[in-house]
Amino acid sequence: MKLFDVYPLFDVNIVRGEGCKVWDDKGQEYIDMYGGHAVISIGHSHPHYVKKVSEQLSKIGFYSNSVQNKLQQELAERLGHFSGYDDYQLFLINSGAEANENALKLASFKNPTKLRVLAAEHAFHGRTSLAVEVTNNPKIVAPINDNHHVRFLPLNDVEPWVRELSRGGVGAVIFEPIQGVGGVQMATPEFAQKLAYACQRYHATLICDEIQCGYGRSGKFFAHQWLGIKPDIITVAKGIANGFPMAAVLISPDFQPVYGQLGTTFGGNHLACSAALAVLDVMEQEQLVDNARQTGEYLVEKLKGLKSDKIKEVRGRGLMIGIDLYGDQKSVRQRLLYEQHVFTGCSGQTVLRLLPPLTFTKELADEFIDRLQKVL
Repeated sequence: MKLFDVYPLFDVNIVRGEGCKVWDDKGQEYIDMYGGHAVISIGHSHPHYVKKVSEQLSKIGFYSNSVQNKLQQELAERLGHFSGYDDYQLFLINSGAEANENALKLASFKNPTKLRVLAAEHAFHGRTSLAVEVTNNPKIVAPINDNHHVRFLPLNDVEPWVRELSRGGVGAVIFEPIQGVGGVQMATPEFAQKLAYACQRYHATLICDEIQCGYGRSGKFFAHQWLGIKPDIITVAKGIANGFPMAAVLISPDFQPVYGQLGTTFGGNHLACSAALAVLDVMEQEQLVDNARQTGEYLVEKLKGLKSDKIKEVRGRGLMIGIDLYGDQKSVRQRLLYEQHVFTGCSGQTVLRLLPPLTFTKELADEFIDRLQKVL
């Protein structure tokens, strides 16, 4: 049997990581400016994380959700306090797409006659049934998923959103406070506040997809907290467990749970909860949300100070940054990897996407700037 070939792969085999660096099987060191799609929140192989996950695995790694798991309740309490959402409810699952699936299902259960959904142009919310339907990329929407529930509207132009809501039939509105795959485009406070008000007025569930931009990455715990809104449902994944597959839905107290309404086999298992609790430990002890804000501001300032006719614009907040280039990003990204030994991501044809661990330092920022300058 061979692998189903759907990933274009770099010719690099990463075998070890520590902090904000990784090493390949030939011993070459790389600066990790991508964190495996924003997954590595507290750095590779953090000692506290390794200790806590190992201790849990030596006790029990998994049992089903048919029994009590007090780690789940501890995580709910800690996450509620740290994020500022003590009064919300927590549902634990495995992936970001699954989080968005369940968020959209909850919105539909609450408004069963309203089958329309509004999402942003260039949105990415996942690759599964409902999640891919609200993803603005026809190439990955299979015919069976294309059920015409969704209208895509421009980010930061609120009038079309209000107009669609006023027509009726909209059960849910979903958007990323900072778009990742969409090019590190940021929602404005004015747009978000007017949209939140319209959702309340027309009784539509407002969902903020914080899967990539949340969990401290923006310099606040949630990116929507820069916007002055409080969504009905928040979805998180990626950085929640530093690489262990885990995701969550934070649900307003306006939603009443019903037995059997949602479910999961692996979600919220003992090992996953242990990993997520270790992440919160490190984020608190090392003040990583503040570090993301301060180091991110420093890096953006340095990037904007580069004298290069190849850079069109630098966008982002905290440690979620997009470098919009004149021309294709592919050659710049490949030279950074193979010549300067730096991992970066991309968005579309022109944007280099930076999502380093939240432990990223100003010293590493300076080193990255030097290497980028050489490529540019």
